Amino acid sequence: MSKEFSEAYWENRYRDHAGPGSRRPNPQLLAEVAELAPGSALEAGCGEGADAVWLASRGWRVTAADISPTALDRAREHATAADVADRIEWVQADLTGWTSGPRRFDLVCTSYVHTPGSPMELYDRLAAAVAPGGTLLIVGHHPSDQHSHGAHGATHQAHVTPEQVADGLDPTAWQVVVAETRQRAVATHHGATTVLHDTVVHARRHR
Repeated sequence: MSKEFSEAYWENRYRDHAGPGSRRPNPQLLAEVAELAPGSALEAGCGEGADAVWLASRGWRVTAADISPTALDRAREHATAADVADRIEWVQADLTGWTSGPRRFDLVCTSYVHTPGSPMELYDRLAAAVAPGGTLLIVGHHPSDQHSHGAHGATHQAHVTPEQVADGLDPTAWQVVVAETRQRAVATHHGATTVLHDTVVHARRHR
């Protein structure tokens, strides 16, 4: 693995500081998942656990994976504080090669995932983990934010369009419910607010 986005890279990032908004779930997750009936969920790249904790609080049984032990330690603390620790299984995993098993989960979600190569290969593996009738939710950095400092230092490999993600899903196996770009306001380190653009793809696997 290259040094960028390696375990050491993320360990250094999390040890240096807790990410802004680390305890707030992603707004795109709330928008797309709030009305789904809870079941089994996989969150790939869970960071400090905000999305996993929110899912568990809504009744989901969650498997949450991340490469950083420090991030997972904080995530466990947040889950304990929210009294949902018994609903979440934490997995330390390098997403560049990790698989969870085929067609296991009612929901598979990932937000702003960063891997050394193209995210499309990862999205293919995550899609394979969705059970029949289940939901895939991918939230990513849009290419229009490629030079934005607010996009977590993401390189061009981490930026995808909704069309790229949706086109990678076999239409005989998937119904694309949402494939669009959305704006998201975030606070900067200097106290100002900047607007970022999210790629959002919500798809449902046919039964």
